[in-house]
Amino acid sequence: MRQKVATIQDVARLSGVSTATVSRALSHPDRVAEPTREAVLRAVRETGYVANPMARNLRRRRTGSILALVPNLANPFFSEILSGLASVLTPAGYGLLIADTHTDPAGRLTYYLESGLADGVVVFDGTLPEEALATRRRPPVILACEWMGETLPSVRVDNAAGAEIAIRHLYEMGHRRIGHAMGPVGNVLTESRLAGARRELEALGLPLREDWIFRGDFGLASGSAAAMTWLGLKERPTAVFCASDEAACGFMGALQHAGISVPSAVSVVGFDDIEVAAHLVPPLTTIRQPRRQIGRRAGELLSAMIEARALGGPSELLPVELIRRQSVAPPPPGQGDLP
Repeated sequence: MRQKVATIQDVARLSGVSTATVSRALSHPDRVAEPTREAVLRAVRETGYVANPMARNLRRRRTGSILALVPNLANPFFSEILSGLASVLTPAGYGLLIADTHTDPAGRLTYYLESGLADGVVVFDGTLPEEALATRRRPPVILACEWMGETLPSVRVDNAAGAEIAIRHLYEMGHRRIGHAMGPVGNVLTESRLAGARRELEALGLPLREDWIFRGDFGLASGSAAAMTWLGLKERPTAVFCASDEAACGFMGALQHAGISVPSAVSVVGFDDIEVAAHLVPPLTTIRQPRRQIGRRAGELLSAMIEARALGGPSELLPVELIRRQSVAPPPPGQGDLP
């Protein structure tokens, strides 16, 4: 004989309150008086009632899901941010859906935003068309790490300030010949970090020579290519600030394969502080982004936008931190001055 499934009406009857109060006590316990909340929870235990999240979301006209649009799921940079995001969304009753914007067809963006697939969207890809994200048929959207003008809220770090800190550290270690391995041209992170590096070098009275700017992207292969270019220079920078830790890993690895020692021959600074940075040989000096905090704040701000039924909201700029490790040393003897 099938046992009867407990309903919210059973809980309301046993606890002596309305079904609306039961629902409120379970979904927003802070809004219910403690004696009432305890009576409801006691009735839930006695009846064995289990809330139906699908039915609740249907009543609230919500899906119970948040969509994260990530440009490259293979990039280890995003793991801790997604973990921070989930740490906020899961207790709030949201499931996290993840889509890779580099592998999905570009036309899927409109579908993601207008299909009702999710109650909110976290965008990690600043190259997506802003006009698509600005449509009023979309759910609330927040950008994490990257940004698009000032029309959409974002949570990110001060990238230019991070680049300034990196350059200043190299200068304080005695370097005057400083190069830069860039990210992809046109990317807001690339442009902001390049601008910060230029500004600090200018303030220190140092040039950023064109032949010391290594164009590429944020990946390992790009860093390796920058190392090959560095090896071919007649006059080499004694230190290189890389726009990402992955590029720094590629740069250091290629030089080591060529028999060049880091930091004896050249010092290297990265940006991000991904997990592997501390385990390289030598460990990588880098600019740390508080990635878990970025994820948490993006989740909190997006949840508030959903509750308020708002398409806009505030942005936050988080500080960065210089992590000193062993990939930076004073320049080689006789190379501390400009050529």
